[in-house]
Amino acid sequence: MRGPRLSLPGLAVLSALALFGTLRAAEPESEARTTLYVFGTLVEIVLYGVDHQTAESAFSTLSHDLRKMHAEWHAWQPGALGTLNAALAEGRTAEVGDRLADVLREGSELSCLSHGTFDPAIGRLIALWGFHSDTPPEDGLPDLAQVDALVRAQPRMADLTIDGRRVSSANRAVQLDLGGYAKGAAMDLSADRLRAMGVENAVLNSGGDVNVIGTHGDRPWRVAIRDPFQWGAVAAVSLRPGETLYTSGNYERFFEHDGTRFAHIVDPRDGWPVRNVVSVSVLDDNGTRADAAATALSVAGRKDWPQVAADMGVTAVLMIADDGSMLATPAMGARLEMIGGTPAPDIVTLPAPVPPDC
Repeated sequence: MRGPRLSLPGLAVLSALALFGTLRAAEPESEARTTLYVFGTLVEIVLYGVDHQTAESAFSTLSHDLRKMHAEWHAWQPGALGTLNAALAEGRTAEVGDRLADVLREGSELSCLSHGTFDPAIGRLIALWGFHSDTPPEDGLPDLAQVDALVRAQPRMADLTIDGRRVSSANRAVQLDLGGYAKGAAMDLSADRLRAMGVENAVLNSGGDVNVIGTHGDRPWRVAIRDPFQWGAVAAVSLRPGETLYTSGNYERFFEHDGTRFAHIVDPRDGWPVRNVVSVSVLDDNGTRADAAATALSVAGRKDWPQVAADMGVTAVLMIADDGSMLATPAMGARLEMIGGTPAPDIVTLPAPVPPDC
């Protein structure tokens, strides 16, 4: 068991490739890269084995796409999602673009499969806790009576009706915040775009969450899993073509009140930030599912996460608890390359899936 260590606020956010870069050899001349700031984080795009013209075209296209998705899906700035939320609050039906409608459908299915541990409909709860902003909250605890009232109102993705591009809600308490899976969805779409442009080898790194295409020359892309307690990494994973690795943690966005840390991941079931789990990493072939599952398993906690993982269809998971202990599925344990003397995690076998009727 690893003892808990305090992460200094000034070290809370590593640069997008700080860890990633330490795990790779020197960059070959055929590598091209660019960095964008979208979805509240740095996104670094690295292309391998492409000519200058292809790289420039790909970077221009992805920059346009990602900035547009950021604007459309932002929960607290003017845009398509904000317009939709205003309509839902007034009990009106709104028409959205095809891309947003598809993302909402995917979010609804993932929420159902997670048994409600992942639910993008709790935007009002997130706002009450002060995480509806790009900067950490400074006002302490929210009005707990308002938190309780929203929990009783039970805003859920299941309240949405998505008919083509028309979206409505049976519950006016629904306010959509796609932060729990927007990065994964955006990176999946960006990877598809690169493949369509003929790019065969690339990595998209969104603040440490990674999608890969192909390989890094004659070797795989090798990615670190951050140590949530101190600067460094606990393990690395060599990603196969088409794989993704996403981590959800409470060590970056949080505030402290009376000596207690309150993280940005809010449990839809009781309206409170998650406790006891500091980091969940999910290895999958779909970034949207990996992103959502990492959040869902953080909420599900040490007791319930194996069943939620099985029902969401993810098999490779690493969980780090607040006491420093680590738990992993057999599929993840087999892929982890432990770093710096970090002990291997305890292995937890997933139960048979019993998914709800979604």
